[in-house]
Amino acid sequence: MKLSTKDQNLLDKKGISVKKIEQQLEIFKTGLPFINLKRAATVDDGILKLNDAEKDQFISLYDSSKDSIDIVKFVPASGAATRMFKFLFRFLKSYQSKDESINAYINRKKALDISLFFIGLEKLPFYNDVIQHLKNTKPHYSQLTLEEQRIEFVKALLEENQLNYSFYPKGLLPFHKYQDHTATAFEEHLYEAAQYASSNKNAKVHFTISDKHLELFEEEFEKIKDKIEAKTETTFDISFSFQKQSTDTIAVNSKDEIVRTKSKDLYFRPSGHGALLNNLNELDADVIFIKNIDNVVVSKYKDEVGKQKKVLAGLLLEAKNKAFEYAKALEEKELSEQELIEIANFLQNKLNVVISAEFEKYAKKYQVEYLQKKLNRPIRVCGMVKNEGEPGGGPFWVKDESANISLQIVETAQIDTKAKSQKKILKKATHFNPVDIVCCIKNYKGETYDLQHYLDAKAAFITEKTINGKSINALELPGLWNGSMSNWNTIFVEVPLATFNPVKTVNDLLKSSHQVD
Repeated sequence: MKLSTKDQNLLDKKGISVKKIEQQLEIFKTGLPFINLKRAATVDDGILKLNDAEKDQFISLYDSSKDSIDIVKFVPASGAATRMFKFLFRFLKSYQSKDESINAYINRKKALDISLFFIGLEKLPFYNDVIQHLKNTKPHYSQLTLEEQRIEFVKALLEENQLNYSFYPKGLLPFHKYQDHTATAFEEHLYEAAQYASSNKNAKVHFTISDKHLELFEEEFEKIKDKIEAKTETTFDISFSFQKQSTDTIAVNSKDEIVRTKSKDLYFRPSGHGALLNNLNELDADVIFIKNIDNVVVSKYKDEVGKQKKVLAGLLLEAKNKAFEYAKALEEKELSEQELIEIANFLQNKLNVVISAEFEKYAKKYQVEYLQKKLNRPIRVCGMVKNEGEPGGGPFWVKDESANISLQIVETAQIDTKAKSQKKILKKATHFNPVDIVCCIKNYKGETYDLQHYLDAKAAFITEKTINGKSINALELPGLWNGSMSNWNTIFVEVPLATFNPVKTVNDLLKSSHQVD
């Protein structure tokens, strides 16, 4: 691989080594292995289903503990809103108003998303803002036909010289329309944090954002801070971080040759949400809640959401406290054979660790080392939602190259769907992963783990993208909640569908979880 001085300067600026580039190029050439599914995780086989009494017990444990521990809510929030409006951009580009009506376009293109958008128009949280903008900028707006008004509405929403909503991060778009104000997803996360992720009436919330949006987020926080703190009787410690340039990955063409920009620079791409492992790795807390920016609800549903989060946190505390007790004992005491078997049973029954069939044959010294290795890992408790639709990625038992079996969150892209046996297992999936995670990244001594030591580098993705109309291959790092947490100790718990309310397209804002009335 020949690199110019200009190339080397770019690598130095980004903090990327030549060795790393070479490793990435090798991955493109050799490809990545598919995950080997053993079976789907189901209730009583990898997924806990708690009764009301158990839930109350975990809520009580968390509530009684939270003022004596450090808590952080970690919110991946760097996503631009562009994808939310993808079908509207497509509509503006392909609709010819002179040739057909909007209804004719909908029928011809089977564009049900456009139909739903216009049917629900007045229920969208930003409707009044857009209308006011149109009245201010287009004096004759009210005299236009209904079809013309609709076209102007979409243009006002998206065009760069107008409201330009697609430029903004998803977290700062109007999500919910209350009587007295419109709330962003960012604001809703603060209310949530006060409810279940605060300690001594202080809530620490960390957002990963794009550096170009930092000022916008800071302005929004200053605007709403006093109101939310007064309403929740909670102070907020807000922090931001950016996806590090050192996690960007090189792109190649179909011949596995490095792609360059028009100015002949090496072309790098952000490497997906797996890059945020670096950001998570820099946090210092006893309990960390992880939840995506777009998964929020209007205030009337917050109690249910808060309750479920506390259940997960209480379960984590119980598991963590026991794991710490055992880890300390293994290091400081001479344990009996029975005590070692007790620890092995805890790992197997509570943390879903598959213990080697040879364990009891090991010499005592190696039994201790084995248990220490299995115990001394980050712990995650993940909510799993019942899959009411088509099976997709979610919780599975997985076999690795060394025939070790473990509980994992698996994305569909990691599965060889052409293999009949794998496809069969995929179809049996009963749950999916809503990114509803509570975790502990410290050991019993209070030291933070280096999370890079617990990922599966082979769980990366090669995805097809386009640049200047040409197809390229891009590399995404192991996803934050799948490959990046591959070697964590894992507990999966069934949670209600009500806790999962993502906004992937603008039409999702029309769902009841995002409507005040």
